[in-house]
Amino acid sequence: MKVSIIGASGYTGGELLRLLVNHPEVTLDRITSESNAGSYVHMIHPNLRGFNIKFSSIKESFDSDLVFFCLPHGVSMDYLREFYDTGVKIIDLGADLRLKDKDVYKSWYGLDHKCPELLEKAVYGIPEIHREEIKKTKLVANPGCIATSMIMALYPLRHLNLDKDRIVIDSKIGSSASGDSFSASTHHPERSRAIRCYSPIYHRHIAEVEQETGFKVTMAPHAIEMVRGIFTTIYLFLNQPYDEKEIRGIYREFSDNNKFFRVVKQKKGIYRHPDPKILTGSNFCEVGFELDRENRRMIVFSAIDNLMKGAAGAAVQNMNIMYGLEEDTGLKYIGYHPI
Repeated sequence: MKVSIIGASGYTGGELLRLLVNHPEVTLDRITSESNAGSYVHMIHPNLRGFNIKFSSIKESFDSDLVFFCLPHGVSMDYLREFYDTGVKIIDLGADLRLKDKDVYKSWYGLDHKCPELLEKAVYGIPEIHREEIKKTKLVANPGCIATSMIMALYPLRHLNLDKDRIVIDSKIGSSASGDSFSASTHHPERSRAIRCYSPIYHRHIAEVEQETGFKVTMAPHAIEMVRGIFTTIYLFLNQPYDEKEIRGIYREFSDNNKFFRVVKQKKGIYRHPDPKILTGSNFCEVGFELDRENRRMIVFSAIDNLMKGAAGAAVQNMNIMYGLEEDTGLKYIGYHPI
């Protein structure tokens, strides 16, 4: 299929392009960047040297079967309806289609939605939850990266007898999740050696978690020096005792049906629980847990690469499903073990 990326100069667009240039079923159509139109892509993404691809403008004509939107939040909806009406399939990696209710969207993003009729048509793009719907749609809302790490850990547990209104979450996020724009908070001397909490209580990704799981959550994200990756810790309060075998079985069943979901719980070694460090470049989400039976509490750990399972990798996974391909087509990358 012919594929285009709108807004390909950022980190997410660059990672998506890295995956697509080697995808066996993809031919590239347009790769847009208004500020870089006419320039070679490798001038912005030097890892793509050797691929003679140039940025174009969104104003140029498209001949695509599918278009990825990698635009800032609030910008995609300036173009979504125009492309949707042509019949092209769309995967939006921004936040403009993630929430089903226009009033909920406004309460979290402070914007009036410009094409609210598309909110109901869009399928929330976590394949592990909405695979069958993704197969049939032509409009996918790729999830937020932190939301992905939370939802993947919580969704399999939705039938447990736990306090669904008292879920406490702590997420550690790498700097690439902030995008390639600059601010004082992302400036290296300010970010280095820092552990900085931001948007506690009202982080926008909470809305996605509550929409998809039905849980009420409190989440505090923390910016740390890591570049790629998200590590999420979730504290759950159980209304009845469970044993480790039962919880492991719930996650194992979910893992058996989803090739990019892995349960990690080892008794030996230094990687006993998930760690984003060894998932870099891969599309896996790893989840582990520890159970406090005496106090009826559980801690769940979740790790992803924010640019892969949290963005570009998930988008390609969704594309594969939309076209009836194996989900791991073009995604058979294992993470690095840094030495």
